[in-house]
Formats: sequence, structure tokens, C-alpha cells
Amino acid sequence: MTTSLPEYLEEDNLSEECRKLLSTLPKEKGWVRSVYNYQGFWTSLKFLQGVIACQQQFQAQDSDIILVTTPKSGSTWLKSLLFALVNRVKHPIFEPNHPLLVENPHVLVPFLEHTLYIDGRVIDFSTFTSPRLLATHVPFASLPKSVQDSKTKLVYLCRNPRDTFISMWHFANNLLLHHKDTNSIEEMFDLFCKGVSLYGPFWNHVLDYWKQSLENPNKILFLMYEEIKKKPKIQLKRLAEFLECPFSIEEENSGVVDEILKMCSFENLRNLEVNTNGKFSTGEPYKVFFRRGEIGDWKNYFTIEMIDKLNHIIDEKFQGSGLKFSYV
Repeated sequence: MTTSLPEYLEEDNLSEECRKLLSTLPKEKGWVRSVYNYQGFWTSLKFLQGVIACQQQFQAQDSDIILVTTPKSGSTWLKSLLFALVNRVKHPIFEPNHPLLVENPHVLVPFLEHTLYIDGRVIDFSTFTSPRLLATHVPFASLPKSVQDSKTKLVYLCRNPRDTFISMWHFANNLLLHHKDTNSIEEMFDLFCKGVSLYGPFWNHVLDYWKQSLENPNKILFLMYEEIKKKPKIQLKRLAEFLECPFSIEEENSGVVDEILKMCSFENLRNLEVNTNGKFSTGEPYKVFFRRGEIGDWKNYFTIEMIDKLNHIIDEKFQGSGLKFSYV
């Protein structure tokens, strides 16, 4: 293990306001760092400052499009689809130096609390073009008030809890590797079942956005990861219609839809030079965001006991909601 930690594992840069707040918050062992319960969800010190700065400073515009996920639900993939879809006039999908071929999706569609407002930064949005494409992991009730009150559109991506858990466990351990001790699957599963995961409990996060999407379908589109994997064309067209930039007959006939799906496929993104060798300024390699991207990887790890335990929780939490998960 190395002695000097990468920036993403450090927690020194805390404001006095944040330090005072911490002393009042419940604390638990986290997946990568300790997590604190703020406004009913769990987050780390580093991200907490970003969340608070975002809540205090961010002013939403009616034209904004914000992608929302729980961590490890397919954010990278949907960011690429969203960017290609919305910018297909400015950046034609057939152009050789398309931004998605030379830049990571997380750079093109940045997270509010993890990137823009990290460490409590003040952001100048004057360089952003409209519509602004942004992302967040923050639960609905804790979104900046301007997001809730404006005509900003939210695209929520949900993944089944078993695959979400396995992807989170691998991701956390890949970030810890060579720097700190990794976590056992048993310990992390117990935490997940207690609701302790970044921006969790998982069920609260999903249910809140699910209910909001039913009440306000023009503002929130609720997508299922598994449905996009199984019927990508239908779901991409659904996304385009929600964002009021539907595909024309000419575009469909000339293969624009197919080309977007091909360029944004998990396999294509994972093998690009930028995503193989690039990394964030904070040290996280881009490649840790590309593991398998499959449905059903949980089968390689879950015991019968784990399936039963999580099923019991999910059945209880989602009872009567009308939301069903696909595991295969």
C-alpha cells in the first residue's frame, strides 16, 4: 500500500461550517470513506461540502437537463447517450472527432456535487451553453430549490438493487486498491441492507423519484437500466421525445439512432484511448467507471441467503408502489 493517498481519498479541505455540522450528524463506516447522514441520506465528507454548496448556490434554468442516479446505476452510459442525443446538431454523430470519442462522459456531463461544487467551490456557469447538461446523485427532497421550482427536466436512471450493489462494491474496492484495505462483500452487503450506501438508502432514493415521476411526468422521466439494455432504440426515442428533441424520419432512415447507440455502447466507450488511460484531476482513473455493464452479474456473487434477505427488504419497501425490478 502506498503512503501518499490520491486526492479522492483525502478529506483535509473542510470548511469551518462543515466541521461544525459534522459533529451533529450520525456517522457510519462507508464504502470508501466514513459516511454521514445529512437530510436523511448518507454521504462522505468530501461530497457533503459539494452538496451544501450546490444547494446554496446553484440556480437552475428552465432549459437545464439533469441526469439523476444512485451511484453505479449506469450514469456513465446514460451521460454519453444524453450528450450525443442533445448535441447531435452541434456535434453530428458521424463526425470523426466527436467529443465522446476524445473525452470522458463525466467531463462532458459533470456532476454538480462531485465535480462542479466539490470542496465548496463557487462556479462560473458563463461558459456553459444551453441546454446545460448536468448530473447529480442527490435525493429529490435535497435538490436545490431552484431545480424543484423551475421547468428543469430530470432524467432518472434506476438499476436493479442486486447489480447496483455488486457494481458499487467492485467500484469502491478498485478505488481503495493499493491505498487502503479493501472491503469484504459480506460487510458491505450488511451496510447496504441497513440503508448505508452513498446517497442511500437505495429504496428511499428510487421511490422518491419514482413517485415524483408519476406525479409530474413532464418534469421527470424514470428510466430502467435493464429496459435500455434490452430495447435501446425504443428507450432512446422515448428519451428524445421527453427532452423535446425527437428524431426525424430522415434521421431514423439515415441511421442516426443506430449510430448513437453504437458510439455510446459500453464496449465502444470502454475501449476508447481516453477511457483506458485517462483520469480525473483528483486521481480516479476513468477505467474504473467501466467494468462489465451487464444485467445479472449479481449471480456470480450472491448466495441464497443474500437473495432472500434483500428480496425481503425490497418487497417490503416497494410494496404498493407499482415499481418492479428485472434481475435477468
